[in-house]
Amino acid sequence: MIVSPCISICKMDPVTGYCYGCGRNNDEKRIWKDQNTKDDWKKQNLEDIQTRMQGWQLESFKESYEHKIDIGISLFKKKQLNDSD
Repeated sequence: MIVSPCISICKMDPVTGYCYGCGRNNDEKRIWKDQNTKDDWKKQNLEDIQTRMQGWQLESFKESYEHKIDIGISLFKKKQLNDSD
């Protein structure tokens, strides 16, 4: 199973139409949720979204996405949960 690139920062850039957190557009988000979407498409999309990012955004995404893969929760979501305790 390929983990969704959502890192819980769901704000869309009004100019590009891409999410500031994961770099996807709304169509890509919808396709990720479709049960029939193939892993090959997801792998390619992960590569595509990372080419859209640069600098701190790319580094932040990579760090949070790796944490989500390893631990099951993005760094942003982890901080939100810790702040609510």
